[in-house]
Amino acid sequence: MDCIKIRQLEIFAYHGCNEDEKINGQKFYVDANLYTDVRTPGLSDDLEDTVNYAKACKFINKFMTENRFDLIEAVAEQTTRGLLKEFPKIKAIDFTINKPNAPIKLPFGNVAVSISRKWNKAYLSIGSNIGDKEGYLNQAIDSLYDDENCRVLAVSKFIETEPYGPVEQDNFLNGCVEIETLYEPKELLATVNRIEAEANRIREIHWGPRTLDIDIVLYNNDIVNEKDLLIPHVEMHKRLFVLEPLKQIAPYAVHPILNKTVSQ
Repeated sequence: MDCIKIRQLEIFAYHGCNEDEKINGQKFYVDANLYTDVRTPGLSDDLEDTVNYAKACKFINKFMTENRFDLIEAVAEQTTRGLLKEFPKIKAIDFTINKPNAPIKLPFGNVAVSISRKWNKAYLSIGSNIGDKEGYLNQAIDSLYDDENCRVLAVSKFIETEPYGPVEQDNFLNGCVEIETLYEPKELLATVNRIEAEANRIREIHWGPRTLDIDIVLYNNDIVNEKDLLIPHVEMHKRLFVLEPLKQIAPYAVHPILNKTVSQ
């Protein structure tokens, strides 16, 4: 991906654990790689088509001077998230904050923290078979719209499906949602679990009825194998109630293990 580079942006701010750092402040230097499309503005020669690096520098300075953190790790994390939210054309960032006057009682050249953050593409399967099914699905979508760490890109039409598993219950209403998110997989799992809880989701019977069910189907092209989280969803290739609405919005999304598209 193309990149706009900012080097040695000097900022005087009040970050640090020690009291004198909080009172007297110090100089920090920021390096940033802003990954964005440079071809389009390169052809159009139009400032509106690119990331205005002067405004990006102004944003970094304002954010770092108006907020105070004990750790430069927190400065890097929060500033980077702020940039990604403020400038939609930035898809990913490499961010380094240098602290040359860190309180170290030994000779040293510099202390720095470097991180890389980006908007991640994820697909969520949503379903309901209790009460106002459509209302619960729309509630989930609205919650994603309201989350500043998520961008809803596409929503499938809802389809009615028969229940999966041995438990006798009402038919489901199912759909899929495409999002971009700043959350890592475990953070996204915590978020969708919170949205389920807000819809009074109760986990009593495996494959039982539920007001709202949200599954992370795909996350970038990542393979996640955790005790409480498997991505891609382990059963997605067997479930038409996932594949049919997913095909509406992402027919060519690829299963990273089976190496097949959703359509296939």
